[in-house]
Amino acid sequence: MMEALQPQQATVFFNTFSLPALKNEHRITKQIIETIPADKGDYRPDAVSKTALELAWHIVAAEHRFMDGIAAGQFDFTPNHRPDSMRDSTGIAAWYAKTFDADFARLTKLNGEQLTKVIDFRGMFQLPAIAYVQFNLHHSIHHRGQLSMYLRPMGAKVPAIYGESYDSAEAKKAAASN
Repeated sequence: MMEALQPQQATVFFNTFSLPALKNEHRITKQIIETIPADKGDYRPDAVSKTALELAWHIVAAEHRFMDGIAAGQFDFTPNHRPDSMRDSTGIAAWYAKTFDADFARLTKLNGEQLTKVIDFRGMFQLPAIAYVQFNLHHSIHHRGQLSMYLRPMGAKVPAIYGESYDSAEAKKAAASN
C-alpha cells in the first residue's frame, strides 16, 4: 500500500515541477493557437472533427476549468462557450494569455493542505488537487497535438514544440543564408 502524499511533499513537487511545466506548456500551446491562419479557423480535417477554433477554445476553456478548480478546491462545470465576438485565433490566444496569468497567479498561492485536498471530478475521479495539474497537462498536450496536425493542411507552418519542427528548421536555414 502506497503512503499518502504529504502536504510538504506536494508543495515541493508543485513548485519544482508542476508550475514550471504549466508555464512551459502554456507558451507552446499559445504559439500553436496563434499559428492558426486568421481566415482558416473553420478548417476541420473531417466532418466529425472540431474546427481549428473549436479545438483551440476547447483547450483553453478546459485548461481554465482545471486551473480554477485546483485553486478553488472544487470544479465548476458550468458551460464556458466561446463568445461570438471571439472570431479568430488572435482573440482566443489573447483570452488564453490573460486567463492563464490570473489562474497561474492563484495556483502559486496554494499551500500543501490545499494541494493534497481530495477533489471530485464528475463522480469519476476523487484525487488530490495536485493530481489534476498532470491531468490538465495531458489533456492540453493531447489536443494541442491534434491542433498542430491541422496547421500544415491550413497552409500554416508548424512551430517548434519540443525541439525543431521541419518548418522551424527550414526557417532557421533560410535566415542563416541571408
